[in-house]
Amino acid sequence: METLASRRTRFGLLTRDNRRMSSSVERRSNPTAWAAFWFALAGLVLMPIPLFIGLILGGALSIVAAVLAVIGLFKGLARNGKGIAPVVFAAIFIALTWGGISVGGGTVW
Repeated sequence: METLASRRTRFGLLTRDNRRMSSSVERRSNPTAWAAFWFALAGLVLMPIPLFIGLILGGALSIVAAVLAVIGLFKGLARNGKGIAPVVFAAIFIALTWGGISVGGGTVW
């Protein structure tokens, strides 16, 4: 009986019938971190819209992004730091959004 280690190929694991697994199975990214990245970026882009629309849209998206960033950070740390880069950029976008809101972004200009 062969072990799991003997079933490894140069590019990944093999299935039971000796076919190579797809790259989606060998995923190294962190989907939660990428969701936080895109929500934070959308919040940053929508924040400057005047008449409190940007305040509501940008602020709400940045809060959702902050929650997802914390979840993505813990998931990344559980996998020895893989997939933490989108969380770092999301945190930067969230800080810029909250900084912009604190100086009047999204309100009447």
